[in-house]
Amino acid sequence: MLFLTDYITEYLCDLWLDISTINLNKEGVVDFKQSKKPEKLIERIVSIASNPNDLVLDSFLGSGTTAAVAHKMGRKWIGVEMGDHAHTLSKVRLDAVIEGSDQSGISSEYEWEGGGGYKFYELAPTLIKFDEFEQPIINSDYNADMLAAAISIHEGYTYDPSKEVYWKQSYSSENSYLFVTTNHISNTYLEAIYNQMKENEYLLISCKSFDSNLDKKYKNIAIKKIPDSILENCEFGKDNYNLNIISPPIYNDEEDNNE
Repeated sequence: MLFLTDYITEYLCDLWLDISTINLNKEGVVDFKQSKKPEKLIERIVSIASNPNDLVLDSFLGSGTTAAVAHKMGRKWIGVEMGDHAHTLSKVRLDAVIEGSDQSGISSEYEWEGGGGYKFYELAPTLIKFDEFEQPIINSDYNADMLAAAISIHEGYTYDPSKEVYWKQSYSSENSYLFVTTNHISNTYLEAIYNQMKENEYLLISCKSFDSNLDKKYKNIAIKKIPDSILENCEFGKDNYNLNIISPPIYNDEEDNNE
């Protein structure tokens, strides 16, 4: 491998004695004893292996050194970390980098004053777990909102429940919506929804069950069962799920008991 300095080509060996590991506890505003790598070391690796705007991936982010260095060097980055380190180390450090309050490591070399941003994602808990009888059920960590959101992702919608209309839980376009419920959809239930809809609105209903041929009644309403991959492995009702974000109209019919 070659290292270019002032137009003189030099061989870069695999023993880098010019990079200090002293006082690393002061780098990056987080304490990660005996596990933190020098920013200068990561900076050299990133400069050799990438160019500005390239994407740098660290699948074991730890204290966030790689992401912090990549950010200061004008690279895009993805960091993956399990457990508390994501919150207590990586996020704290990267927030300081963006704010400009982290002036350690390579900050002075790159005249870093802050800027940029990132998105922080957390994996949801497993949707399916086993009860004491070894039967698969919905994880109790999933509340009504989370379960409805999971189905919206499955269907390609954006989960954003309306505060005014209970069946407008998710949308895919300005006039296209998704409504998720474990209630049985009867003719009366569906008619009440249809009467609230505007002429140019389209609705997909994902439910546990519905009256025969009801999915063909209205051209602007499609109905299908919640994906079998979820229903067949879960016992809905044990946790008293009700996925209506806003309380729907109350009907005299006892349609929710019909299957």
